[in-house]
Amino acid sequence: MGDKTAKLLSTLKLQPVVPVLIIDDVDTAVPLARALVAGGLKAIEITLRTDAALEAVRRVAAEVEGAVVGAGTILNAKHFEAAVAAGSQFIVSPGTTQELLDAARASEIPLLPGAATASEVMALREEGYQVLKFFPAEQAGGAAYLKSLSSPLAGTLFCPTGGISLKNAKDYLSLPNVVCVGGSWVAPKELVAAGDWAGITKFAAEAFALTA
Repeated sequence: MGDKTAKLLSTLKLQPVVPVLIIDDVDTAVPLARALVAGGLKAIEITLRTDAALEAVRRVAAEVEGAVVGAGTILNAKHFEAAVAAGSQFIVSPGTTQELLDAARASEIPLLPGAATASEVMALREEGYQVLKFFPAEQAGGAAYLKSLSSPLAGTLFCPTGGISLKNAKDYLSLPNVVCVGGSWVAPKELVAAGDWAGITKFAAEAFALTA
């Protein structure tokens, strides 16, 4: 678990914001990823919420130099295995099940499991997880809630995702138990649809420049 934790942290520490992408048109995946990388956002999460997702992961993994592509919205072992086969370098889940933990244990690819309560965090700590996704961040209590976990659950780091934007990202990034945040605002649907890759690179650069 130690090696996988180190591998995951090295990915999450590449940048303050990990783009969370929903890819509807697979042909947009490569230029979108290149635009994000050009703005400094190398670690990219493609969510398995569309039929195009796995092929998007494959293409980005194979064609985008500098990208570290991961798969999100992984709900079960089948999803996990398919995402790894497509080239995912990290796996993200909104929550956790024993089936998912078993799949992760059998794989060399690190899992960023989701948790929203102290009990869920404690259960994942018992499984050896030190880095977790806090989801849905804003709806589950926001930065104030996450800050309240920093002392009793010291040693656990989070990537909050859900409802985070340029306006509130710093609230999370200033916390001692936050390694980065996840956000979809860096790749607005209208810019993707218009093929405005320069506009997305600008958003990515603004996100990359965020600090506590």
